[in-house]
Amino acid sequence: MSQNDSSRREFFQQTAAAAAVAVTAADVVAQTSSTGATGMPTRPLGRTGQRVSIVCLGGWHIGAVKDHNEAIRIMHAAIDDGLTFFDNAWDYHDGHAEEIMGRALAMDGRRNKVFLMTKNCERDYAGSRKNLDDSLRRLKTDHLDLWQFHEMVYDNDPDWVFEKGGIKAALEAQKAGKVRFIGFTGHKDPLIHKKMLAKPHNWDSAQMPINVLDYFYRSFQSEVVPLCQQKNVGVIGMKGLAGGHPQGRLIEQLKLSSDECYRYCLSLPVATQVMGITTMAQLKQDVALARGFKPMTPAEMDALRNRVRAQATDGRHELFKSTKAYDGPHHRRQHGFDV
Repeated sequence: MSQNDSSRREFFQQTAAAAAVAVTAADVVAQTSSTGATGMPTRPLGRTGQRVSIVCLGGWHIGAVKDHNEAIRIMHAAIDDGLTFFDNAWDYHDGHAEEIMGRALAMDGRRNKVFLMTKNCERDYAGSRKNLDDSLRRLKTDHLDLWQFHEMVYDNDPDWVFEKGGIKAALEAQKAGKVRFIGFTGHKDPLIHKKMLAKPHNWDSAQMPINVLDYFYRSFQSEVVPLCQQKNVGVIGMKGLAGGHPQGRLIEQLKLSSDECYRYCLSLPVATQVMGITTMAQLKQDVALARGFKPMTPAEMDALRNRVRAQATDGRHELFKSTKAYDGPHHRRQHGFDV
């Protein structure tokens, strides 16, 4: 095959993938609606039958707020504003993120107002059960709305979840009423997500990097999102600003605004986009973005992609895909890598 034939084939494959995403995006975005007095738009989360706020409060970032009382005030304000999908993970800040979120949700019945998700960092049966017990205790609740296998970032992680008994522990927890829905996360390679989706289990959700750069490099939005749509798996977006500190690399180095970055993400078929919120000002900005959300047109999306194309295709701003720099310490140790 000539180089020209190969280039043409790649072009048509990318065009077909983009068309598939556009169709499914229109379907999901069309289901966006406002609910209640807060005016916060919601979308369906895959097969679950649940509607969730289109923005999600990130557990790692709220756990990084040094003033614990301020972190609690931010979470309470988020709930009041209708931002009721809360993210967390067993290993965030060595459990502190779950503990501070648990304190916030235990006040005045707020636990009943949120769709609470946290993540299991183990792959085996006994470790998964311990993770769940720890998370329920820290979060001061008797059940999780969504429990996700965290950081599917090594090629053998999907196999481990099934071979070592993690999925068995999750299914038992679901049967016991401790977990309502089961999903998984990862930030490294679409191939690992596709391997997880091919396993013999009907996943309720899959969390993945969703941002404008992702379109060009190891693209989850092109390779994984359409597959999730086919299987009715709810897509949870993260790293909307391409990771890094709360401002993200897109704003720092490519001179994009957070509003246009997140508007791009929410114009894709995601149920919700996790946002790193560490201040009340950031919360208000994200709530305003969600309430005023209008989908980008295909032309607007293309224009934004073209602005970043030159620096997007080699992955220099998405190092969580190509290096171990963003792999959690717990998971590095799990696989025998140095921390």
